[in-house]
Amino acid sequence: MPRIIDALIGRLGPENVLTEKEDILPYGFDGTAALKQLPLAVVFPHAAAEVATVVRLAREERVPIVTRGSGTGLSGGSVPAPGALVLCLAHMDKVLELDTKNLTLLAEAGAVTQDIYNRADAAGLFFPPDPGSMKISTIGGNVAENSGGLRGLKYGVTRDYVMGLEVVLADGSTCWLGSKCVKDVAGYNLRDLFIGSEGTLGVITKVLLKLLPKPAARQTLLATFAAMDAAAGTVSAIIAAKIIPCTLEFLDRKTIRCVEDFAHAGLPRDADAILLIETDGHPAAVADEAAKIEELCAAHGATSVKRATSAEEAVRLATARRSAFSALARLRPTTILEDVTVPRSELAGMVRAVQAVAEKHRLDIATFGHFGDGNLHPTILTDERDADEMARVELAFADIVEAALARGGTITGEHGVGLAKKPYLKRQLGDDSHALLRAVKRTLDPEGLLNPGKILD
Repeated sequence: MPRIIDALIGRLGPENVLTEKEDILPYGFDGTAALKQLPLAVVFPHAAAEVATVVRLAREERVPIVTRGSGTGLSGGSVPAPGALVLCLAHMDKVLELDTKNLTLLAEAGAVTQDIYNRADAAGLFFPPDPGSMKISTIGGNVAENSGGLRGLKYGVTRDYVMGLEVVLADGSTCWLGSKCVKDVAGYNLRDLFIGSEGTLGVITKVLLKLLPKPAARQTLLATFAAMDAAAGTVSAIIAAKIIPCTLEFLDRKTIRCVEDFAHAGLPRDADAILLIETDGHPAAVADEAAKIEELCAAHGATSVKRATSAEEAVRLATARRSAFSALARLRPTTILEDVTVPRSELAGMVRAVQAVAEKHRLDIATFGHFGDGNLHPTILTDERDADEMARVELAFADIVEAALARGGTITGEHGVGLAKKPYLKRQLGDDSHALLRAVKRTLDPEGLLNPGKILD
């Protein structure tokens, strides 16, 4: 047994160090299909001081570390490197402080995102980021991947709600970055450097989050379209009318049918596209925006526009959208959820490009996503045991990424780069910007032991 295992057991106790194959097997993959690697061991620290201890021991033995929470990532960001320790922060799950005077919440990195939302909600406050996996994902993982969600159009992504971070660096030192101050411009903004760094620059152990007052009212609408272009045109019209809904979601025909079979939410099975739209804020403003949205949908070709008449119906419609991935996953053994973003003006063309890619490579691809912020999730339904089909999946993925970049888009809007998108990052950033990322990595992790092989080689 490697010397580091004995040292870890001695420092953290045997109950917090897993080494048997049947115990560590679940930590060899995340939510990304077909990417897996058995780790050397899995360790469960209970405090930042123990994280620092693990990092120092790993540095002494030159063993790589991959940090993870619930393992819900969709870019292979927490898949272990060969011979790596998995540092699982699931036991560091406490909400440490809810400060209603400053509208902040301090939590350990392993706190579940839904619990943070619930704690804020119980105090009449609002934590907007809502990744689809929020019922089990951890806030540390959300920050490390800079996760988005359905409310991203109006409220932004996780980065927009992080006021401070505690992070353990590659040498085992511990830094606090940020403050509760609404205005704080002292020095370099190192806090933002770690948001979205996917565990490659340090281990995030605590997060100070910004909260908002809870919106007083909310209205959910469902618009049905016989043509996808009409749905895309409606999105542009809503934004051009200076209305920013909190949610503006899109489902294509295949996804609609799968979701309806799964969730029985009353979605129109014959539609080519639907938009799920939600507006929130002051009751008078919500009523005014909902009426204008109805007018715009009708004017741009919607065959029907339905308002949710109760909170229960609104929740049912939103839940139907949130179940898109689960519904599609029932169709084939392997589901690969991709994540590209294009300018809103390019949405219709991008959806058509995905459909052309599916035909070219003879694959089953459904598309849904956040039309309001241009973030699409082409979802490839396949079987990882079929080598020929998986080869075509790789080619299709490359074509989808190329189509997004050709339209001025990005290779990821909310899932991160990880292993899955790494081959395409230089294509998006260019040589000099890519080299700058390498320089930052070398500065903060000169021995390359923190989540090696992710984002950059």
